[in-house]
Amino acid sequence: MRTIRTAAALLTALALVLLPTAPAAVAAPGPVVELSTTEGGKGGEITVSGSGWKPGALLMLLICGQGAPGKGVIGGTNSCANTEGRAATVDARGAFSTKLPVAEPPKPCPCVVHVAGVTGQQDAVDKEFTVAGHPTAPLPEPSGDGRLAVLAAVRLDGSSGVLVWFGAPPRREVVFTVGNLGPAPVKDPVFQVGTSHGVFAPQYEERQWRGTIEPGRKALIRLPAELSAGAHGDYQVSVTYAGKVLVEQPWGVGRPWGVTLFWVLLALVVPAALFRIGMAVVDRARPASGAGRARAGGTRTPARGRRRAPARTPASAPAPGDGETTAALPWFSPDSAPSAPESSSPTTTKGQA
Repeated sequence: MRTIRTAAALLTALALVLLPTAPAAVAAPGPVVELSTTEGGKGGEITVSGSGWKPGALLMLLICGQGAPGKGVIGGTNSCANTEGRAATVDARGAFSTKLPVAEPPKPCPCVVHVAGVTGQQDAVDKEFTVAGHPTAPLPEPSGDGRLAVLAAVRLDGSSGVLVWFGAPPRREVVFTVGNLGPAPVKDPVFQVGTSHGVFAPQYEERQWRGTIEPGRKALIRLPAELSAGAHGDYQVSVTYAGKVLVEQPWGVGRPWGVTLFWVLLALVVPAALFRIGMAVVDRARPASGAGRARAGGTRTPARGRRRAPARTPASAPAPGDGETTAALPWFSPDSAPSAPESSSPTTTKGQA
């Protein structure tokens, strides 16, 4: 009996030891954000860290007004200090840590540190934060319970013209279909369209769509997107609504070869023009030769290629050696020399009476 009791006690103790370590089915935690401090003044700096994010995801960190955890940021990124935002890349363990400068958002507090996925993960987490000295105001009432969701594939409409080949800003239209999944209509929704290149966070601009989307209905949305002049490479167009990313579409832009051709031609034409100008200056500045100086002094030489007209001797003139000379007219050209008179009497020369 003593042996049985001892064995039973040992089994009970072993069960109590192993029971806390038994695996339990626990739901995987979502992305988490932690702040080094929950309050700071303008010009300060806080450390934002997180875990549970998708490895390799690119995150955008902003300090926003009119926001609260669980309610999001009313007004989207227009309520955030976008110029002081920072980007962070999640490491292989799903964690990140970066410093964020404290700035005053354009909207009053309550404020939050807004962390949203740009690429790789579309989750968004808002952490309560107080900006010291910034005005506060109650959160505005939501305009409705409408919720928009993308129902069809996204595409980019438009093509590049000849001017884009010479560096003009590329333009496209983001076309997608949304449906209203909420119980209230959505009237004149305001979307944010942004473009990003590489690891840089997108810069959003407001684009308002005119119309009303009733509950359970859908609508085709067309929003213009534009890049800067001379842009080329791989870009990504993002569209957000109510603080959530609805659309992400890659956009490949070709290199503006017309600009390259222009610089190549400029590199060839300018040296050739300078060479011609230099040769003209040298030709004018060099000293004149002997023949040139003679011509400059007043001595005229017959033009090259023109023959001197032979002296004409009248038919009745005495032969040379009789004391008579024949006048030569070297200044007449062959076609302009005077013709002989038609009379039978010969023209007298200088030596005849």
